[in-house]
Amino acid sequence: MARIAIVGAGPSGCYLAQALLKALPDAEINILDRLPCPYGLVRYGVAPDHQGTKGVIRQFERLFERQGVAFFGGVTLGRDITLEALQAAHNAVVLATGLSDDRRLGIPGEDLPGVIGAGRLTRAWNDHPDAEGDEPPLGRRVVIMGNGNVAIDLLRLLAKDDAEFDGSDLSSARSRAIVAAGVESIEVIGRGSAEQARFDPVMLRELGKLGAARISVIEAHGEGKVVEALQAIDGHAPAGARRSVTFRFGWTPRALLGDTRLEVAQFVASDGSGAELRLECDSFLTAIGFEGGEDLGRPALLTGASEDGALAPGLYAAGWFRRGPRGTIPENRQDAQLVASRIAADLSGLGSVRPGREALARQLPQAVSYAGWQRIDEAERAASPPTRCRQKIPSMSRMLEIARNEAGARPTDTASQKGER
Repeated sequence: MARIAIVGAGPSGCYLAQALLKALPDAEINILDRLPCPYGLVRYGVAPDHQGTKGVIRQFERLFERQGVAFFGGVTLGRDITLEALQAAHNAVVLATGLSDDRRLGIPGEDLPGVIGAGRLTRAWNDHPDAEGDEPPLGRRVVIMGNGNVAIDLLRLLAKDDAEFDGSDLSSARSRAIVAAGVESIEVIGRGSAEQARFDPVMLRELGKLGAARISVIEAHGEGKVVEALQAIDGHAPAGARRSVTFRFGWTPRALLGDTRLEVAQFVASDGSGAELRLECDSFLTAIGFEGGEDLGRPALLTGASEDGALAPGLYAAGWFRRGPRGTIPENRQDAQLVASRIAADLSGLGSVRPGREALARQLPQAVSYAGWQRIDEAERAASPPTRCRQKIPSMSRMLEIARNEAGARPTDTASQKGER
C-alpha cells in the first residue's frame, strides 16, 4: 500500500487527495496542516460573502468522512515534524502549503502605516488566527491597487452596508468595523488597460447590486466580456448612495507619500506619456499577488523541478507552492490531476513498506484530528447569530481547546478517519 503525506489542507491539497484516490484507490493519504482546521484558502481566503464558492468544502468533507483520509491539524512542518521524518514514513510527500505573503510594490513609501496587503486584510476579515486582534485602519479614502478578483472582493466588502452581509460568515463585529470606518471613496487602479484586466465579468456585474455605492468607470475601452461588464456597471447610482467607486486604468504606482502615515499615492501613466496622477488617500490596499515559501526552502526546491510537480525522489509540490499565485480554486483541480498522475507513475514499482499514519500518530500525539475539527465546526455554527452562517473562532488557543475537548481523541481513531459522529 502506498502511503502519501500532503502538507497543506487547502484546495490544492484536497483536490490532490481526490485525484490520488482515483489513481491509487488503495493508497493511505494523510493531510497535515499548520492550523487545527482544514480547507485553507476556501475558509480564510474566499470572500465571506461568497458562500457559493465556499460550497466546495462539502465535496472535500467526503475525503475525511467517507474515503479514509486522515487529518493532522495544528502541525507545523519544521517545528513539530521534519520533512525528513515525513519522507521516512511515506512513499511520497507533497508540499501544498500555498503562498500567503503579500507581494511588495517595490516603490518608496510602501512601509508607511496605511499601506495594507490584501492577504493581511482578508485574513483579518475572515478571522484567521494569525490576524487575531488585527483591525487594519482604513479611513474615508481608499485606493485599491490591482485588476484581479481579489481587488473586486476588497471593493465589494468595503462598499457594502451591514445588512448586505446577511448570510455570510463575516462576523458582526467585522462588518460593523468596516461600516464604522466611514469609507466614502474607493479608487480601483490598474497598470494595464481595461481589456487587460483579469476581473471575472460575473463579479463585476455583481457590483451593480450594491445598494449604497455609485460607480464610475474611466476609459474602459476595447472589447471582451470584462470591458462589457465594466461598461454595464458604469453609472450605477442607487438613491442615497454614500460611497463612490471609481475604476481607472493605465496607471503605474510611483510613490506613496506621508510623514507619519500614508497621505498621498502618486502614479505615472503606463503608456510612457509622462502623465501623472495624484490621489489623496487614507489607505492603500495592494491586491497584486502573493509570494512566500522561503521558510520551506521553496526557491531551492523549485530549481530543476519538473512540470508535473516532482522536486526530488519521493518529494513533490502542488498548487500555488508549485505554480505561483495564479489561477482560481477550480484550476487547482487540473493541477492536482497532473501531479497525481506523476506520483502514481513513480509509485507503480513500489518498494519498501512505510509506516505512514502509524508513525505520525506516535510522533504527533498533539495533532488535531478530523473529529477535533468537527467539534470546532459545530461550536462555530452553534455560536452563529441569526444573520450569519457561522461565527468563526479567531483564537488559535480556543480552537485547540475545543478540538481537544474529548479526552483521548487521536487522528488514528475510527471517527477521525471516517468522520463518524
